[in-house]
Amino acid sequence: MAKGKDNRIQVIMECTEHKASGLPGTSRYITTKNKKNTTARLELKKYNKIMKKMTLHKEIK
Repeated sequence: MAKGKDNRIQVIMECTEHKASGLPGTSRYITTKNKKNTTARLELKKYNKIMKKMTLHKEIK
């Protein structure tokens, strides 16, 4: 059975390269993480549709 306390939270991932380049628009993804096991901010390589390549996305908020 599932526990009463839910440790999974939604986080927003934003592209760091796109933000630094000054191009219009943003590349963002929404994912979930277990806040109990992963206390640090996430950093994942995701596909940026605007730049058309894999870039580093960091958790915001």
